[in-house]
Amino acid sequence: MSYIGLDLGTSSLGVAISDKNNILVSPLKLIKFAKENYEEAIAKLTPIILEYKPKAIILGLPKNMDNSMGFAAKRSLDFQKMLEKKGFKVILEDERLTTVEAINIMKNNGRKKINQQNKTDILSAVLILEGYLKRMENERK
Repeated sequence: MSYIGLDLGTSSLGVAISDKNNILVSPLKLIKFAKENYEEAIAKLTPIILEYKPKAIILGLPKNMDNSMGFAAKRSLDFQKMLEKKGFKVILEDERLTTVEAINIMKNNGRKKINQQNKTDILSAVLILEGYLKRMENERK
């Protein structure tokens, strides 16, 4: 059963999905919504969740480097509660440095224009989900 990975921003949501064996993670979609209108984001995300029926949704939790929770982390915690009220299982995954990693991946692959937020959001969702799957695999060993 697959998982869906999410990278939540203030006006976009990167969505990634794993294969049924949870080995490969692929970018799926970038959801755009009005700034801080998370109800709209959930309305656009819900059909995707219903179509793919993931085992769980892995939502990036952007903690500060000192492990504290700032505004962005609170946004993810609130989004988690909103999804759970709809009956979806949501697991938070530490996403520190995923955006930096996504930008570095794009730079290393010849992307000159790094200010391509759409691609970094989707790639960050992939990295969040990959991180979760790797951690689960290591915990099983």
